[in-house]
Amino acid sequence: MPQFTDSFARRFYYLRLSITDVCNFRCTYCLPDGYRPDSRAQKSFLSRDEIRRVTRAFAASGTEKVRITGGEPSMRRDLTDIIAAINENPQIRQIAMTTNGYRLARDVVRWRNAGLSALNVSIDSLDPVQFHAITGQDKLRQVIAGIDAAFAAGFSQIKVNTVLMRDLNHNRLQQFLDWIRPRPIQLRFIELMETGEGSALFRQHHVSGAVIRDQLLASGWTAQPRQRSAGPAQVFSHTDYRGEIGLIMPYEKDFCVSCNRLRVSALGNLHLCLFGDGGVPLRDLLASDEQQLALQQRIARSLQQKSEGHFLHQGNTGITQNLSFIGG
Repeated sequence: MPQFTDSFARRFYYLRLSITDVCNFRCTYCLPDGYRPDSRAQKSFLSRDEIRRVTRAFAASGTEKVRITGGEPSMRRDLTDIIAAINENPQIRQIAMTTNGYRLARDVVRWRNAGLSALNVSIDSLDPVQFHAITGQDKLRQVIAGIDAAFAAGFSQIKVNTVLMRDLNHNRLQQFLDWIRPRPIQLRFIELMETGEGSALFRQHHVSGAVIRDQLLASGWTAQPRQRSAGPAQVFSHTDYRGEIGLIMPYEKDFCVSCNRLRVSALGNLHLCLFGDGGVPLRDLLASDEQQLALQQRIARSLQQKSEGHFLHQGNTGITQNLSFIGG
């Protein structure tokens, strides 16, 4: 099978793979009431073997980066085994994970040894009181200790995701810059997005990432080139800083032109766009290794239905009823 490509000649090198819907944080912009299981049916998340098969199929069609997401991935007791299963495939050059950092200090060495090669940790404030107010967890010191443990385990750079919110953290740029000056952290400001349940929060706290970009450019920061399997961030560096700043701005014109990402949910559905409606079921083709070609063919056919762009500007948030960011 050739490289996964859509009808707009975009190639897909990057798979975002959710392995659970469960999360133990109660972030105001995501799950303010905490995780609530679907009472209509007992969910069965993708097994390790199903994950091995779906990532193998993507790799066989050109995918070279897999990001493990959730919910919170560390809520899976078999997370280390999942990382190892993905790592069995040499065509996957990078295995990344986005985490709230809750269990980072305890488990990062095991994850690293299993094959995890990149980390994104969510920190929306460096103030412990504000962090608690945003996440519902008084765990900032624990999360930062986890980042220190990840550096000690051998990670050369760690990305930190910060959802940009007016009057909560958008005016704390200098505090974040002071933190990353001596540390190889890429701090990524992610624009707050309107979701199906968060319209009021969006109207109150949304601010464009261009506000941060203008401040950076005025202070001598320079834009860096984007790699083909990189996420959607615009990255900026400065000679006086070990760290970098990334900006993810989905409301900016032409955001979707360079799309290189597909998403598979924890229930085995392919989502052509994080903001799209519905999904393409893949799970019936994950029962055995012999189904790989059929699986690749279904994905390839589905890509021809991928839209040129999202519809966030029209208020259509698709499946993002609880998710407010696309950090990658």
